[in-house]
Amino acid sequence: MLDATPRVAVTICATSRKTAFTNDGFRASFTKTKDAAMIKGKTFHDLRGTAVTRLALAGCTVPEIGTITGHDLKTVETILSRHYLSRDNALGESAISKLDQHRGRT
Repeated sequence: MLDATPRVAVTICATSRKTAFTNDGFRASFTKTKDAAMIKGKTFHDLRGTAVTRLALAGCTVPEIGTITGHDLKTVETILSRHYLSRDNALGESAISKLDQHRGRT
């Protein structure tokens, strides 16, 4: 979808003036869209947390994730350990698979 979208700015989400959002501008637009969709209990910060998780699941390192999301390394690690990765069944299954593979080689 992103590949098909015309590039109008260096950022993924641009304003109607084709510039990068400010923090406050994005928050206001996110809140307006969230309210129109009747979504409760989410903030625009949740988008970055989701990005952290998806990047980690894709195999990105903590420094790579921080570079993309703008978080410092400790914050990325905190997000991953507190909120997301501990609840991801695919990670547990992957760990067991790796253990099984290791046992098969020894």
